[in-house]
Amino acid sequence: MVFGMESILNQEYRRLCDESPSQPLVYLRLRQAIRNVIDRREIEPGHALPSERELAQSLGISRVTVRKALAGLVEEGLLTQRHGAGTFVAERIVKPISRLTSFTEDLRARGLNPRSEFFERGIGEVTPEEAMAMNLSPGTAVVRLHRVRYAGDEPLAIERSVVPASALPDPSLVRDSLYEALEARGCRPRRALQRLRAVLLTAQHAHLLHVSPGSAGLAIERRSFLDDGRIVEFTSSWYRGDVYDFVAELHAE
Repeated sequence: MVFGMESILNQEYRRLCDESPSQPLVYLRLRQAIRNVIDRREIEPGHALPSERELAQSLGISRVTVRKALAGLVEEGLLTQRHGAGTFVAERIVKPISRLTSFTEDLRARGLNPRSEFFERGIGEVTPEEAMAMNLSPGTAVVRLHRVRYAGDEPLAIERSVVPASALPDPSLVRDSLYEALEARGCRPRRALQRLRAVLLTAQHAHLLHVSPGSAGLAIERRSFLDDGRIVEFTSSWYRGDVYDFVAELHAE
């Protein structure tokens, strides 16, 4: 399969060389060749590219040039690099933002295996900032969950969630899905307000998500409500920008 990809990339690269002989920057030509074959789905999402050495030998260029071409596509989100495994065509997850679903539900619906690595899973007194965001009284007990969310072994997002202890008295009830734990207590949220913004991932977040510092990310703040209007969840999340597409369906009035 890798040999076939190498041949496809070689052909596209040679075609661009013939069509654009005035382009002096080899790494830009290679970058465009890879982008073209990905756009045409000649290399499928999740598949590995040939190694830097193989591409350099096949195309007759330096490994430094290959590395520079790949780095630009990683920054664009078209490719991902896994330490010790190589370079892969990015698999993007399309997340509709018009439906209130959990991370776990979204991944299971796509046949992926969700799991969490917890850094904090405890109970404490609400902070002034949390109290203001959730309309809680000072001294209210809340559960805090801080974790990295995975699909298999691939980290996709970092989440910090705060839930009133009246809705979830025991944080150990949350295994993978917070919403499943809340639903079991009759406290699953029915609606939410969500704010999204583009960010550059900090060094700490990038380390946890296995990407380079400064990589594109999506920061999401969600406040979720019960039927009676009480806020049952306040979550701040940081998603990898090379993996997620958030999609909204719009209707004319």
